Amino acid sequence: MSSELINALETIQKEKKISKEEILHVIENALVSAYKKHVGKAVNVEAKVDPETGAMSACVIKKVVEEVSNPLLEVTLQDAKKVSKSAKIDEEIKIPLDTDDFSRIAAQTAKQVIVQKIRESERDSLYEEMKAKIGEMINGSIYKISNRNIIVDLGRTEAILPVSEQVPKESFSVGQHIRALIIKAEKNAKGPNIVLSRTHPDLVKVLFELEVPEIYEKVVDIVNIVREPGLRTKISVISHNSKVDPVGACVGVKGARIKPIIDELRGERIDLIPFSNDPVKYITAALSPAKVLTVAIISEEEKKAEVIVANDMLSLAIGKSGHNVRLAARLTGWHIDVKSEEQKKQETEQKIANKTSVLEQLKGINDKTIDLLVQAGFTNINKIAELKIEDLTTLPGIGEKTAEKIIEAAKEAIK
Repeated sequence: MSSELINALETIQKEKKISKEEILHVIENALVSAYKKHVGKAVNVEAKVDPETGAMSACVIKKVVEEVSNPLLEVTLQDAKKVSKSAKIDEEIKIPLDTDDFSRIAAQTAKQVIVQKIRESERDSLYEEMKAKIGEMINGSIYKISNRNIIVDLGRTEAILPVSEQVPKESFSVGQHIRALIIKAEKNAKGPNIVLSRTHPDLVKVLFELEVPEIYEKVVDIVNIVREPGLRTKISVISHNSKVDPVGACVGVKGARIKPIIDELRGERIDLIPFSNDPVKYITAALSPAKVLTVAIISEEEKKAEVIVANDMLSLAIGKSGHNVRLAARLTGWHIDVKSEEQKKQETEQKIANKTSVLEQLKGINDKTIDLLVQAGFTNINKIAELKIEDLTTLPGIGEKTAEKIIEAAKEAIK
C-alpha cells in the first residue's frame, strides 16, 4: 500500500505539477483530522508520512504530570516511562498511535482534499498560462451565443467575446471558427475568466507579425496603430534597413501579405504609412488615400497643423463621418484642420476684406492706398499710428506727404 501511495504521488507530481511534499502534507493533516474525530478536537496529535516509503505514523503529544486532570493532554510519569524511560515531569512526550483504526477515514479525507487540490492547481496553472498570453491571438470555436456575448471554446477552457469587443458589422454563428486577442485573464472559482477582443488595435499588430517576416524579425517596426473597427485602420511603420521598404514589405507582392489580414478583418481598410520625424511628411502620408497639396504648421507647441487639399479631395481627406482625418490625427498626435483650395481662398479673401474694412476708418485715404497697406501687412491702426514717415515711404506709390497723412489719419481714428 505504501509503495502504491508513493507511485501515485509521483504520478500526480508529474502530470498535475503538484509537489509530492505538498500532497504528503495534505495526507498528514487528514490523519490528524481523522484521529480528532475519534477522540475529540482537544487532543494534541501529530502525523507523518515517510516521503520515501509512504509509511504512515501518528502520535499524541501529552505533558508528563504527577496527577492527571485532562487525560487527552496529560499523562502520569509512570505511564510515560512505559513509552520513554527518560520521561520527566513537566516535559512533553510523544505516544505512538495505531493508525489502523482511523487510516481508512484518513485515506478518504485525503482523497477528497487531493482531488480538490488537483482542481485548484489546474485552475491556477491555467490562469497563469492565460495571463501570460494576454496580448496574444488565440484560435477557438464558438460554443454558444448568450445575450449577443460570444462564448468561445479554447479546448481546456472557455473565453468570452463581449459585445463591447465585437466589430459591429461582423456576425458569427455557433460552431464557427474564430480568432481573437486575449485582453484580460481573471481568477474565478470555476476557472480563469478569459476576455477576448476583435476590436483591439493589437489584433491587427499580431496579424502583421504573423504575415510579415520583417516585422516578426524586427527589421520593420510598427510605430503606431489606430483603428476604427470595421471601417479603417492606419499603421505607421519604419524600416531599420535602408534596403527594405517598410510599406512594401507589409503589402507583399501583389498584396499577398496584406490580403489575408484584410480578409480576417472582414474587409476593413488598412492604410500603411511610412513614419517620419518630419511632421509635414508624416501628416501628408497619414491622410492617405487623399492627396495633400500643402501642410502648414500653425503651432509646434500645441501641435496644430492646417492641411490644404484639392476641392475634389476634401471628402476623401475627411472620410465618412470624419473617420479618416480623425485617425490621421490620432496616428500623428497632431490636431489637423483640413480645408479645400476653395475654402482657403474664401477664407483669405474674407481676412483681406476684414482688414480692408478696418483701414477704411482712415479718413481721407483712398482705396488704392489702403490696398497697398494691406498687401504690405499694415492692418493694425494702432501700430500704423506709431510708425515713422520713413517706415511707409518704402512702399511703392507712397511719398512723404501721403505717409504723413496716413499716420495722422490713424492717430485721429484711435482718439
